[in-house]
Amino acid sequence: MSDSVSLSRRRALQLLTGAPMLPIAASLAALPLTAAAHGEGRHMGGHPRFGKGMRYEFGGMAAPTLAEPANMATTHVASTLTRSIGKHSETFALGYEAFFLTGETVPATGGGTIVAGSYFDINGAPIMDATAATPTQFYSDCPDGMSLLQVKRGRSHRRGCNRLFAVVQFEYTSANAAGESMYGKLPSPIAILTLDQNQRTGQLSLVSYYNVDTAPVRGLWITCGASASPWGTHLSSEEYEPDATLASNSQLRAFSLNLFGDENAANPYDYGHQPEVFVNANGTGHIVKHYCMGRISHELVQVMPDERTVLMGDDATNGGLFMFVADRKRDLSAGTLYVAKWTQTSSVGPGAGDISWINLGHATSDEIKALVDSGITAADIMDVKTADPADPEYTRIRFNGKNNWVKLVPGMEKAAAFLETHRYAALVGGSMGFSKMEGTTVNAADKRAYSAMSYVYKSMTDGTTDIQVEGPVAGAVYEHILKGHQYDLGGQRIHSEWVSTHMSVPEGLAGEDLGSPDDIGNTALADKIANPDNIKFSEAMRTLFIGEDSGMHVNNFLWAYNVDTGKLSRLLSCPAGAESTGLQAVDDINGFSYIMSNFQHAGDWTGSPSAETKALLEPLIDANYNNKTSAAVGYLTLASRV
Repeated sequence: MSDSVSLSRRRALQLLTGAPMLPIAASLAALPLTAAAHGEGRHMGGHPRFGKGMRYEFGGMAAPTLAEPANMATTHVASTLTRSIGKHSETFALGYEAFFLTGETVPATGGGTIVAGSYFDINGAPIMDATAATPTQFYSDCPDGMSLLQVKRGRSHRRGCNRLFAVVQFEYTSANAAGESMYGKLPSPIAILTLDQNQRTGQLSLVSYYNVDTAPVRGLWITCGASASPWGTHLSSEEYEPDATLASNSQLRAFSLNLFGDENAANPYDYGHQPEVFVNANGTGHIVKHYCMGRISHELVQVMPDERTVLMGDDATNGGLFMFVADRKRDLSAGTLYVAKWTQTSSVGPGAGDISWINLGHATSDEIKALVDSGITAADIMDVKTADPADPEYTRIRFNGKNNWVKLVPGMEKAAAFLETHRYAALVGGSMGFSKMEGTTVNAADKRAYSAMSYVYKSMTDGTTDIQVEGPVAGAVYEHILKGHQYDLGGQRIHSEWVSTHMSVPEGLAGEDLGSPDDIGNTALADKIANPDNIKFSEAMRTLFIGEDSGMHVNNFLWAYNVDTGKLSRLLSCPAGAESTGLQAVDDINGFSYIMSNFQHAGDWTGSPSAETKALLEPLIDANYNNKTSAAVGYLTLASRV
C-alpha cells in the first residue's frame, strides 16, 4: 500500500470519527472547517469547505400508526443519517432535543425569569388572559420561524463552549382559556435565545431568553416562516396583511386593543411588511420593518448569494411570486420590486410555466413609511368596489378568491405598488393566481430555487386566472431555474444574476390526494409530502428539507429530499394535528451542522381523523403539551451510532 493511499484512508477515517462528530447527544455534525486545508476539494457542486467525496444519506422512518399511539402524540424520530467517504461510512440514529416548551418559565437575558412565548403590549406590559379563572399572561402554542446565528464578539462564560443565538418567533396563540379563537388577535412576540454550544459535541443548551421590543415597529402581525440572511440577521414575516379597504375589521380591532389598549389605534398599512431582527453579542437585539418590499402575505423569503436579490412567496389565495432587488448589498431598506408573469408550458398535475417579470417600482422604506405615517388611506390610493360598477374606468381583478373592480387614483402608482401590492400587481398584469406559496430556499451550486405551494387548488385550478393546472390539493414544491442577464417586460435590465425564469415540479415533490380517507384519517398519501410549507436547502448535504402544514396528514412530517438521487426520506413526525415549523438547515457553525425544528398547535384537528384516532391521541397530547397550550422549540440530534 502506498503512503498516499494510506494517508488518504487515514484522513477519511479521521473525518468520519473525529471529535467534532461524536454522536451521543451531539448536534448533526458536518465536516469541520479544517477539511479544506487538508486538500479536500469541491464535490457534486457542494460547498468547497465540505470534503471531496463526502456523501450524506438519510434513512427514512415509517409513519407512526395507531399500534404505537404514543409516537403519534409527540415529536417522534426514528430516522438515520449515514456519512461516507469512499468505502468508509458511519450511520447514526437521529433524535430530537427541545430547548423548552412554550409556557415554561426560563431564565431571562439580563436576570430574572420569563415565560417562553409570552405576550407583551406596546408598553412592555404582559398581556393577560382575563377569561382564565385567575388572569394569567398569554403565551403562544405556535412557535414558527427560527434562525440559528453566530454573532461577532459573542462569548460564552462556560469553559469548553461557544456562544450562539437563535431567533424564534411566535405566530399566534390558538385560543384563550375560555376556548375562544385568538388567531391574529395578539401582537406576535419574537425572542432571542442565548445558547451555549459544546465545543466537543456540538450540543446546544439554553442560557437565557430575551423578548425583543417590537414597539418601534408598532408590533408584529402574524409572524410565520423565517430565514437567516447571509449577513447574520433574522428575516421574519407578516402574513395575511389586513385589508385596508374594509370599513371594519374585527381581527385588526382585537389586535389593536391588545397591543395599544385602543381598538382603533392600529393602522392596517403598518402590517404586511418584511421585518428584520439584528442580534447583539449580549443576547439582546432590535427590529426594523422594511416597507419597500411589498405589502403582501410575507412567508419565508430567500436572499440570494448576491446579497441583494430576494425571492418571495406569498401565502395567499390569488398570491403572486415577487422579487426584490436591493440597491446595495446587505441593505433591504431600498430597492426595486417585481411581480412574476407566468406563461404556462404544462397544465398536467401541478403544471409548469416560464417566468417573466413586471417592474412595480422603486422605493425606500423611509418614503413608504412616511406615506403610512401621513395617514394615507386606501381611498387615497385606489377606488375598490366588490360589485361590478358597470364602468369601463374600473378593471376587474381577483383578490383573495373574489372579484374586485379597481380604479387607480392618478399619480398614486408608488403608493399602490408598496401598500396595495396585491391589487396593484393584478392591475398591471402580474400572475396573481398562486395559492398559498409559502417557503422559498436556494440551491446556489446548481442555481436553482424551490418554493413550497402548500395547496394547488382554488385560484390555480378554478379557471379564474392565467394559472390553470390540475392539482393536487396536497400541494407540491416547485423548482425555479435561476439566470442572469434578464430584462423585465418593460425592456429594462434586471440587475441580478439570480432571476427565476421557469417553474416546474421535480419528480417526487408533489403530494397525492386520496379518494377517501385511510384508516386513521389521512386524506393524502402518507408516504408522499402533503401541503409543504417550511423548506430549507443544505448545500453540503445536497438535501432539501421540507416541513408540512397539512390537515391532510393526521401527523405532519419533516422530510429530506436528495436533489441528486431524488430520494425522499421521512425524518420526523410531529404530534398529531401539529404543523412542522421553525425549519432551518445550517451547514456549518464551528464545525457542526444543525437542522432546527419546531412544531405548533398540537391536537388541532383540522383534517378528518377517525373517531378511533382522536379518542386514542387526545388524552396523550393533552398530557404531553399542557392541554394543547404548549409546543416545542428545538433541533434534531445524532442520538447514537447504529
